[in-house]
Amino acid sequence: MAPRTTERLMNLLIALLVTPTYLPKSRIREIIEPYRGQSDTAFDRMFERDKDALRTLGIRIEVGETESYHGVEPGYRIRREDFELPPIDLEPAEAAVIGVAARVWQSARLGDATAVALRKLVAAGVPIDPDALSGVEPRLAASEPAFEAVWDAVVTRTPVTFLYERADGARAQRVVEPWRVVSWHGRWYLVGFDRDRSDQRLFRLSRVVGDVEPAGSPMEFDVPDDADVREIAASLFPAPPTSDAVVRVRKGRGLGLRRRALTQEPGEEGWDVITVPYGSVGELASDIASYGPDAVAVSPPELRAEVRDRLLRVLEVSTR
Repeated sequence: MAPRTTERLMNLLIALLVTPTYLPKSRIREIIEPYRGQSDTAFDRMFERDKDALRTLGIRIEVGETESYHGVEPGYRIRREDFELPPIDLEPAEAAVIGVAARVWQSARLGDATAVALRKLVAAGVPIDPDALSGVEPRLAASEPAFEAVWDAVVTRTPVTFLYERADGARAQRVVEPWRVVSWHGRWYLVGFDRDRSDQRLFRLSRVVGDVEPAGSPMEFDVPDDADVREIAASLFPAPPTSDAVVRVRKGRGLGLRRRALTQEPGEEGWDVITVPYGSVGELASDIASYGPDAVAVSPPELRAEVRDRLLRVLEVSTR
């Protein structure tokens, strides 16, 4: 399968940055794998689009004439002095943000791609300057297999579908308009609009099972503005525990609740009684209600009432 757009752009950046002379267009096509398999028209369209993408990022591409097997043709390069940033003075808070971002760009996938790109350039006989890469950190540090596909979908505003496993082990296919990827307490989450449930939702990427597949076209939906997404994400994250609830769970069931339990004792036959910390009555009520007849809220009274109301609403919908 051809590398993703991000990897192709990174390979083009590396190729134009490490060569001390203009790199002919025909040579670029030979070096970068996705270009090689394209027709002349498709290659020209893809190459122009990729150059525009780099320029949009503020990267200046210099154009000049160069000799090649095909005669004199346009050549391209990125001057190191144009690419490198001048010295920047940061406030402590700004430096902290940059530090967090730097830690994010540290996994192996694009790092491996960089090494492969350099080997291909050397094999093709292109003189390179490896020191020119000192300003490029093409590595992402997220261990979740779904991270890259979700990240690409967020950037391109492409709806996606994936199999999602809840805390209780239940799985369901979801179709989501991805708005933002966020990190919270060391885990990565997707904030987006769940089309099946017609509401905004939060998905932990480590609970995505299998591949993330496109469920529509790029630029198919609009994303709330930055402030809205941050507020939505904050509202969706579980509130920190401030109280304890008593819940009855059927033996062998309610695994998600049991994992969070502070205490667990045998109850009447076939049941256990557990103590679960919670910060939001609504969130815990939703969890308990999702187990149906296998979990029963005992206390506090407001939790019992909330669970009962949720189950009644489900019953109303199912009997319409």
